[in-house]
Amino acid sequence: MRRPSSILVGALATSISLVVSLLGPGALRAQQLSESAGDTTADSSSRSSGLDLTTDHWGIGIGNVSRVNGLRLNYRDRGQFVVNGINATIWLPHDPSLGVVNGVALGVPATGARTINGVALGIAGVGADEVIDGIALAPVGVGAGKGLHAIILAGIGGGTGGDITGIALGGIGMGSGRSLTGVMLGGVGTGTGGDATGILIGGVGAGAGRSLRGIGIGGVGAGAGGEVRGLLIGGVGAGSGGSMTGIGIGGIGIGAGGDYKGLALAGVGAGAGGRFEGIVVAGVGAGSGELLKGLAIAGVGVGAPRREGLVVSSSAGAERARGAFIAPAYFRITDGGELTGFSISAFNHIKGEQRGLAIGIFNYARELHGVQIGVLNYARNNRSGLKLLPLVNVHLP
Repeated sequence: MRRPSSILVGALATSISLVVSLLGPGALRAQQLSESAGDTTADSSSRSSGLDLTTDHWGIGIGNVSRVNGLRLNYRDRGQFVVNGINATIWLPHDPSLGVVNGVALGVPATGARTINGVALGIAGVGADEVIDGIALAPVGVGAGKGLHAIILAGIGGGTGGDITGIALGGIGMGSGRSLTGVMLGGVGTGTGGDATGILIGGVGAGAGRSLRGIGIGGVGAGAGGEVRGLLIGGVGAGSGGSMTGIGIGGIGIGAGGDYKGLALAGVGAGAGGRFEGIVVAGVGAGSGELLKGLAIAGVGVGAPRREGLVVSSSAGAERARGAFIAPAYFRITDGGELTGFSISAFNHIKGEQRGLAIGIFNYARELHGVQIGVLNYARNNRSGLKLLPLVNVHLP
Protein backbone atom coordinates (compact mmCIF):
# COMPACT_ATOMS: atom_id res chain seq x y z
CA MET A 1 0.00 0.00 0.00
CA ARG A 2 1.37 3.39 -1.07
CA ARG A 3 1.93 5.98 1.58
CA PRO A 4 -0.14 9.26 1.45
CA SER A 5 3.02 11.29 0.77
CA SER A 6 3.76 9.22 -2.36
CA ILE A 7 0.21 9.74 -3.65
CA LEU A 8 0.48 13.55 -3.12
CA VAL A 9 3.83 13.77 -4.92
CA GLY A 10 2.51 11.76 -7.85
CA ALA A 11 -0.60 13.97 -8.17
CA LEU A 12 1.53 17.15 -8.06
CA ALA A 13 3.88 15.82 -10.73
CA THR A 14 0.94 14.94 -12.95
CA SER A 15 -0.53 18.46 -12.55
CA ILE A 16 2.78 20.17 -13.40
CA SER A 17 3.16 18.00 -16.50
CA LEU A 18 -0.33 18.94 -17.64
CA VAL A 19 0.30 22.69 -17.26
CA VAL A 20 3.64 22.50 -19.07
CA SER A 21 2.07 20.55 -21.92
CA LEU A 22 -0.69 23.18 -22.26
CA LEU A 23 1.69 26.15 -22.37
CA GLY A 24 4.45 24.52 -24.42
CA PRO A 25 4.58 23.86 -28.17
CA GLY A 26 3.27 20.30 -27.80
CA ALA A 27 -0.17 21.26 -26.50
CA LEU A 28 -2.60 18.46 -25.72
CA ARG A 29 -5.20 17.59 -28.34
CA ALA A 30 -8.70 17.84 -26.86
CA GLN A 31 -11.66 15.87 -27.97
CA GLN A 32 -13.32 16.79 -31.22
CA LEU A 33 -16.24 19.17 -30.71
CA SER A 34 -19.55 18.50 -32.39
CA GLU A 35 -20.68 21.67 -34.18
CA SER A 36 -24.28 22.61 -34.68
CA ALA A 37 -25.68 22.31 -38.20
CA GLY A 38 -25.97 26.09 -38.59
CA ASP A 39 -22.40 26.90 -37.56
CA THR A 40 -20.23 27.65 -40.60
CA THR A 41 -17.29 29.13 -38.69
CA ALA A 42 -15.61 25.81 -37.92
CA ASP A 43 -16.17 22.78 -40.14
CA SER A 44 -16.88 19.32 -38.78
CA SER A 45 -13.33 18.15 -39.40
CA SER A 46 -11.63 20.81 -37.28
CA ARG A 47 -10.14 19.72 -33.97
CA SER A 48 -9.38 21.92 -30.97
CA SER A 49 -6.17 21.83 -28.95
CA GLY A 50 -6.22 22.94 -25.36
CA LEU A 51 -7.97 22.22 -22.13
CA ASP A 52 -11.72 22.03 -22.68
CA LEU A 53 -13.53 22.51 -19.40
CA THR A 54 -16.94 23.03 -20.97
CA THR A 55 -20.15 21.04 -20.93
CA ASP A 56 -22.01 21.26 -24.23
CA HIS A 57 -19.61 24.12 -25.02
CA TRP A 58 -20.63 26.05 -21.87
CA GLY A 59 -17.87 26.87 -19.43
CA ILE A 60 -14.14 27.60 -19.68
CA GLY A 61 -11.69 26.79 -22.47
CA ILE A 62 -7.89 27.17 -22.18
CA GLY A 63 -5.88 27.18 -25.41
CA ASN A 64 -7.20 26.65 -28.93
CA VAL A 65 -10.57 25.30 -27.94
CA SER A 66 -12.71 25.75 -31.04
CA ARG A 67 -16.05 26.59 -29.41
CA VAL A 68 -16.72 28.16 -26.03
CA ASN A 69 -19.83 29.74 -24.59
CA GLY A 70 -18.33 31.47 -21.58
CA LEU A 71 -14.63 32.23 -20.96
CA ARG A 72 -11.77 31.29 -23.30
CA LEU A 73 -8.11 31.94 -22.40
CA ASN A 74 -5.30 31.61 -24.90
CA TYR A 75 -1.81 32.91 -25.63
CA ARG A 76 -2.37 33.33 -29.37
CA ASP A 77 -5.36 32.10 -31.33
CA ARG A 78 -4.94 29.77 -34.29
CA GLY A 79 -7.45 28.32 -36.71
CA GLN A 80 -11.21 28.44 -36.60
CA PHE A 81 -13.09 29.13 -33.40
CA VAL A 82 -16.25 30.69 -32.04
CA VAL A 83 -16.46 32.36 -28.64
CA ASN A 84 -19.76 33.56 -27.25
CA GLY A 85 -18.63 35.40 -24.15
CA ILE A 86 -15.06 36.51 -23.34
CA ASN A 87 -11.98 35.67 -25.39
CA ALA A 88 -8.78 36.78 -23.63
CA THR A 89 -5.41 36.54 -25.40
CA ILE A 90 -1.82 37.72 -25.08
CA TRP A 91 -1.21 38.48 -28.74
CA LEU A 92 -2.85 38.90 -32.13
CA PRO A 93 -4.00 35.67 -33.81
CA HIS A 94 -2.02 33.77 -36.40
CA ASP A 95 -2.59 34.76 -40.01
CA PRO A 96 -5.15 34.20 -41.39
CA SER A 97 -7.46 34.95 -38.50
CA LEU A 98 -10.47 32.63 -38.65
CA GLY A 99 -12.14 33.21 -35.31
CA VAL A 100 -15.39 34.90 -34.36
CA VAL A 101 -15.91 36.58 -31.00
CA ASN A 102 -19.44 37.49 -29.95
CA GLY A 103 -19.07 39.37 -26.70
CA VAL A 104 -15.72 40.65 -25.39
CA ALA A 105 -12.31 40.30 -27.03
CA LEU A 106 -9.66 41.16 -24.43
CA GLY A 107 -5.98 41.54 -25.23
CA VAL A 108 -3.05 41.89 -22.86
CA PRO A 109 -1.41 43.52 -24.77
CA ALA A 110 -3.26 42.75 -28.05
CA THR A 111 -6.12 40.71 -29.40
CA GLY A 112 -8.00 40.06 -32.59
CA ALA A 113 -10.18 37.76 -34.62
CA ARG A 114 -11.71 37.48 -38.04
CA THR A 115 -14.87 39.16 -36.75
CA ILE A 116 -15.59 40.79 -33.41
CA ASN A 117 -19.19 41.54 -32.47
CA GLY A 118 -19.34 43.37 -29.17
CA VAL A 119 -16.46 44.93 -27.24
CA ALA A 120 -12.78 44.77 -28.21
CA LEU A 121 -10.24 45.91 -25.60
CA GLY A 122 -6.47 45.85 -26.08
CA ILE A 123 -3.73 47.20 -23.83
CA ALA A 124 -1.77 47.86 -27.03
CA GLY A 125 -3.96 47.09 -30.03
CA VAL A 126 -7.01 45.41 -31.48
CA GLY A 127 -7.40 43.98 -34.96
CA ALA A 128 -9.85 42.06 -37.10
CA ASP A 129 -9.29 40.55 -40.52
CA GLU A 130 -12.83 41.49 -41.48
CA VAL A 131 -15.14 43.51 -39.21
CA ILE A 132 -15.35 44.97 -35.71
CA ASP A 133 -18.97 45.69 -34.83
CA GLY A 134 -19.54 47.33 -31.44
CA ILE A 135 -16.91 49.12 -29.33
CA ALA A 136 -13.14 49.02 -29.83
CA LEU A 137 -10.65 50.60 -27.40
CA ALA A 138 -6.85 50.49 -27.59
CA PRO A 139 -4.10 52.90 -26.44
CA VAL A 140 -2.10 52.22 -29.62
CA GLY A 141 -4.22 51.19 -32.58
CA VAL A 142 -7.41 49.62 -33.88
CA GLY A 143 -7.78 48.12 -37.32
CA ALA A 144 -10.05 45.96 -39.42
CA GLY A 145 -9.66 44.71 -42.96
CA LYS A 146 -13.23 45.18 -44.17
CA GLY A 147 -15.04 47.52 -41.79
CA LEU A 148 -15.32 49.27 -38.46
CA HIS A 149 -18.94 49.59 -37.44
CA ALA A 150 -18.44 50.79 -33.95
CA ILE A 151 -17.30 53.36 -31.45
CA ILE A 152 -13.53 53.35 -31.94
CA LEU A 153 -11.02 54.97 -29.60
CA ALA A 154 -7.35 54.54 -30.55
CA GLY A 155 -4.54 56.30 -28.72
CA ILE A 156 -2.38 56.58 -31.85
CA GLY A 157 -4.51 55.66 -34.82
CA GLY A 158 -6.89 53.33 -36.50
CA GLY A 159 -8.31 52.41 -39.82
CA THR A 160 -9.93 49.95 -42.13
CA GLY A 161 -9.79 49.02 -45.76
CA GLY A 162 -13.57 49.14 -45.80
CA ASP A 163 -16.21 51.41 -44.30
CA ILE A 164 -16.34 53.21 -40.98
CA THR A 165 -19.81 53.55 -39.49
CA GLY A 166 -20.13 55.20 -36.10
CA ILE A 167 -17.58 57.25 -34.14
CA ALA A 168 -13.84 56.86 -34.75
CA LEU A 169 -11.26 58.81 -32.76
CA GLY A 170 -7.49 58.52 -33.24
CA GLY A 171 -4.81 60.41 -31.32
CA ILE A 172 -2.76 60.85 -34.52
CA GLY A 173 -4.83 59.61 -37.42
CA MET A 174 -7.88 57.72 -38.55
CA GLY A 175 -8.86 56.53 -41.99
CA SER A 176 -11.03 54.29 -44.10
CA GLY A 177 -10.40 52.91 -47.54
CA ARG A 178 -14.03 53.20 -48.57
CA SER A 179 -16.63 55.41 -46.88
CA LEU A 180 -17.42 57.15 -43.60
CA THR A 181 -20.85 57.44 -42.04
CA GLY A 182 -20.67 59.15 -38.66
CA VAL A 183 -17.81 60.99 -36.96
CA MET A 184 -14.08 60.62 -37.63
CA LEU A 185 -11.47 62.57 -35.68
CA GLY A 186 -7.67 62.45 -35.89
CA GLY A 187 -5.17 64.55 -33.97
CA VAL A 188 -3.10 64.97 -37.14
CA GLY A 189 -5.20 63.74 -40.02
CA THR A 190 -8.32 61.91 -41.08
CA GLY A 191 -9.47 60.67 -44.41
CA THR A 192 -11.64 58.31 -46.36
CA GLY A 193 -11.10 56.98 -49.83
CA GLY A 194 -14.79 57.15 -50.66
CA ASP A 195 -17.74 59.23 -49.53
CA ALA A 196 -17.94 60.91 -46.13
CA THR A 197 -21.33 61.52 -44.52
CA GLY A 198 -21.13 63.19 -41.12
CA ILE A 199 -18.19 64.93 -39.44
CA LEU A 200 -14.57 64.67 -40.56
CA ILE A 201 -11.95 66.52 -38.47
CA GLY A 202 -8.14 66.43 -38.66
CA GLY A 203 -5.68 68.53 -36.68
CA VAL A 204 -3.65 69.04 -39.86
CA GLY A 205 -5.77 67.69 -42.68
CA ALA A 206 -9.11 66.09 -43.41
CA GLY A 207 -10.32 64.75 -46.71
CA ALA A 208 -12.62 62.48 -48.66
CA GLY A 209 -11.69 60.83 -51.93
CA ARG A 210 -15.20 61.28 -53.23
CA SER A 211 -18.04 63.37 -51.80
CA LEU A 212 -18.45 65.03 -48.40
CA ARG A 213 -21.88 65.60 -46.92
CA GLY A 214 -21.65 67.20 -43.52
CA ILE A 215 -18.68 68.92 -41.88
CA GLY A 216 -15.02 68.72 -42.87
CA ILE A 217 -12.39 70.59 -40.83
CA GLY A 218 -8.61 70.51 -41.22
CA GLY A 219 -6.13 72.64 -39.28
CA VAL A 220 -4.16 73.13 -42.51
CA GLY A 221 -6.38 71.78 -45.24
CA ALA A 222 -9.71 70.13 -45.87
CA GLY A 223 -11.21 68.86 -49.07
CA ALA A 224 -13.04 66.29 -51.13
CA GLY A 225 -12.38 64.88 -54.56
CA GLY A 226 -16.07 65.07 -55.43
CA GLU A 227 -18.90 67.32 -54.33
CA VAL A 228 -19.23 68.93 -50.90
CA ARG A 229 -22.53 69.68 -49.18
CA GLY A 230 -22.24 71.32 -45.78
CA LEU A 231 -19.39 73.07 -43.99
CA LEU A 232 -15.76 72.89 -45.14
CA ILE A 233 -12.99 74.66 -43.21
CA GLY A 234 -9.24 74.63 -43.83
CA GLY A 235 -6.77 76.68 -41.79
CA VAL A 236 -4.78 77.24 -44.99
CA GLY A 237 -6.96 75.93 -47.77
CA ALA A 238 -10.20 74.11 -48.45
CA GLY A 239 -11.77 72.86 -51.62
CA SER A 240 -13.73 70.33 -53.60
CA GLY A 241 -12.94 68.71 -56.92
CA GLY A 242 -16.62 68.85 -57.85
CA SER A 243 -19.40 71.18 -56.79
CA MET A 244 -19.71 72.88 -53.41
CA THR A 245 -22.98 73.72 -51.65
CA GLY A 246 -22.84 75.32 -48.22
CA ILE A 247 -20.11 77.23 -46.38
CA GLY A 248 -16.42 77.11 -47.24
CA ILE A 249 -13.70 78.86 -45.25
CA GLY A 250 -9.99 78.88 -46.11
CA GLY A 251 -7.30 80.80 -44.29
CA ILE A 252 -5.62 81.37 -47.65
CA GLY A 253 -7.93 79.94 -50.26
CA ILE A 254 -11.22 78.19 -50.91
CA GLY A 255 -12.41 76.76 -54.19
CA ALA A 256 -14.52 74.29 -56.11
CA GLY A 257 -13.76 72.60 -59.40
CA GLY A 258 -17.42 72.78 -60.36
CA ASP A 259 -20.26 75.05 -59.25
CA TYR A 260 -20.30 76.79 -55.87
CA LYS A 261 -23.52 77.73 -54.07
CA GLY A 262 -23.40 79.36 -50.66
CA LEU A 263 -20.84 81.33 -48.68
CA ALA A 264 -17.10 81.40 -49.40
CA LEU A 265 -14.61 83.17 -47.13
CA ALA A 266 -10.89 83.25 -47.90
CA GLY A 267 -7.94 85.23 -46.63
CA VAL A 268 -6.43 85.44 -50.12
CA GLY A 269 -8.54 83.93 -52.88
CA ALA A 270 -11.81 82.15 -53.60
CA GLY A 271 -13.13 80.71 -56.79
CA ALA A 272 -15.20 78.19 -58.71
CA GLY A 273 -14.48 76.48 -62.01
CA GLY A 274 -18.14 76.74 -62.97
CA ARG A 275 -20.88 79.00 -61.59
CA PHE A 276 -20.75 80.78 -58.25
CA GLU A 277 -24.04 81.77 -56.61
CA GLY A 278 -24.08 83.29 -53.14
CA ILE A 279 -21.63 85.39 -51.14
CA VAL A 280 -17.88 85.41 -51.64
CA VAL A 281 -15.45 87.44 -49.56
CA ALA A 282 -11.72 87.24 -50.33
CA GLY A 283 -8.79 89.28 -49.08
CA VAL A 284 -7.22 89.48 -52.54
CA GLY A 285 -9.34 88.05 -55.32
CA ALA A 286 -12.45 86.10 -56.25
CA GLY A 287 -13.68 84.64 -59.48
CA SER A 288 -15.53 81.94 -61.38
CA GLY A 289 -15.15 80.26 -64.73
CA GLU A 290 -18.72 81.01 -65.85
CA LEU A 291 -21.15 83.09 -63.76
CA LEU A 292 -20.62 84.93 -60.48
CA LYS A 293 -24.03 85.77 -59.02
CA GLY A 294 -24.74 87.43 -55.69
CA LEU A 295 -22.40 89.46 -53.48
CA ALA A 296 -18.66 89.48 -54.20
CA ILE A 297 -16.19 91.41 -52.06
CA ALA A 298 -12.43 91.31 -52.69
CA GLY A 299 -9.48 93.47 -51.74
CA VAL A 300 -7.90 93.52 -55.20
CA GLY A 301 -10.07 92.04 -57.91
CA VAL A 302 -13.18 90.11 -58.91
CA GLY A 303 -13.51 88.42 -62.26
CA ALA A 304 -15.89 86.19 -64.18
CA PRO A 305 -17.21 86.03 -67.76
CA ARG A 306 -20.70 86.86 -66.42
CA ARG A 307 -21.57 88.69 -63.24
CA GLU A 308 -24.87 89.47 -61.59
CA GLY A 309 -25.49 91.20 -58.28
CA LEU A 310 -23.25 93.45 -56.21
CA VAL A 311 -19.47 93.57 -56.56
CA VAL A 312 -17.18 95.57 -54.28
CA SER A 313 -13.48 95.42 -55.15
CA SER A 314 -10.52 97.62 -56.10
CA SER A 315 -10.97 96.41 -59.65
CA ALA A 316 -13.46 94.23 -61.48
CA GLY A 317 -14.07 92.89 -64.92
CA ALA A 318 -16.49 90.77 -66.88
CA GLU A 319 -17.79 90.05 -70.34
CA ARG A 320 -21.39 90.57 -69.30
CA ALA A 321 -22.34 92.30 -66.06
CA ARG A 322 -25.75 92.94 -64.55
CA GLY A 323 -26.19 94.74 -61.23
CA ALA A 324 -24.10 97.20 -59.21
CA PHE A 325 -20.31 97.36 -59.36
CA ILE A 326 -18.11 99.42 -57.06
CA ALA A 327 -14.48 99.26 -58.21
CA PRO A 328 -12.55 102.37 -57.11
CA ALA A 329 -9.51 101.67 -59.33
CA TYR A 330 -10.78 100.08 -62.54
CA PHE A 331 -13.91 98.52 -64.03
CA ARG A 332 -13.84 96.78 -67.39
CA ILE A 333 -16.23 95.13 -69.82
CA THR A 334 -14.42 93.12 -72.50
CA ASP A 335 -14.86 93.47 -76.27
CA GLY A 336 -18.43 92.87 -77.36
CA GLY A 337 -19.66 92.62 -73.76
CA GLU A 338 -22.39 94.48 -71.94
CA LEU A 339 -23.05 96.34 -68.70
CA THR A 340 -26.63 96.54 -67.48
CA GLY A 341 -26.93 98.44 -64.24
CA PHE A 342 -24.60 100.71 -62.32
CA SER A 343 -20.84 101.07 -62.02
CA ILE A 344 -18.62 103.47 -60.11
CA SER A 345 -14.86 103.53 -60.68
CA ALA A 346 -11.99 105.89 -61.40
CA PHE A 347 -11.97 104.40 -64.91
CA ASN A 348 -15.07 102.73 -66.31
CA HIS A 349 -13.73 100.99 -69.39
CA ILE A 350 -16.67 99.53 -71.25
CA LYS A 351 -15.53 98.05 -74.56
CA GLY A 352 -19.05 96.99 -75.41
CA GLU A 353 -22.53 98.26 -74.56
CA GLN A 354 -23.36 100.34 -71.50
CA ARG A 355 -27.01 100.20 -70.47
CA GLY A 356 -27.38 102.14 -67.25
CA LEU A 357 -25.24 104.55 -65.25
CA ALA A 358 -21.46 104.90 -65.01
CA ILE A 359 -19.81 107.31 -62.56
CA GLY A 360 -16.07 107.93 -62.59
CA ILE A 361 -13.17 110.23 -63.35
CA PHE A 362 -13.04 108.96 -66.91
CA ASN A 363 -15.87 106.95 -68.46
CA TYR A 364 -15.49 105.16 -71.78
CA ALA A 365 -18.24 103.30 -73.64
CA ARG A 366 -18.03 101.87 -77.12
CA GLU A 367 -21.82 101.91 -77.27
CA LEU A 368 -23.57 104.15 -74.77
CA HIS A 369 -27.27 103.54 -74.12
CA GLY A 370 -27.43 105.25 -70.75
CA VAL A 371 -25.67 108.00 -68.80
CA GLN A 372 -22.04 108.80 -68.01
CA ILE A 373 -21.14 111.14 -65.13
CA GLY A 374 -17.51 112.16 -64.64
CA VAL A 375 -14.70 114.58 -65.32
CA LEU A 376 -14.48 113.27 -68.89
CA ASN A 377 -16.97 111.03 -70.63
CA TYR A 378 -16.48 109.34 -74.00
CA ALA A 379 -19.28 107.71 -76.03
CA ARG A 380 -17.89 106.29 -79.24
CA ASN A 381 -21.31 105.81 -80.84
CA ASN A 382 -22.24 109.52 -80.47
CA ARG A 383 -22.03 111.96 -83.34
CA SER A 384 -18.81 113.84 -83.99
CA GLY A 385 -18.37 116.66 -81.49
CA LEU A 386 -20.51 114.88 -78.89
CA LYS A 387 -18.31 111.89 -78.32
CA LEU A 388 -16.11 113.43 -75.59
CA LEU A 389 -17.89 115.64 -73.08
CA PRO A 390 -17.16 116.86 -69.56
CA LEU A 391 -19.40 116.17 -66.57
CA VAL A 392 -22.25 114.32 -68.34
CA ASN A 393 -22.71 112.38 -71.55
CA VAL A 394 -25.66 110.51 -73.03
CA HIS A 395 -26.27 108.87 -76.37
CA LEU A 396 -27.72 111.25 -78.92
CA PRO A 397 -28.72 109.48 -82.15
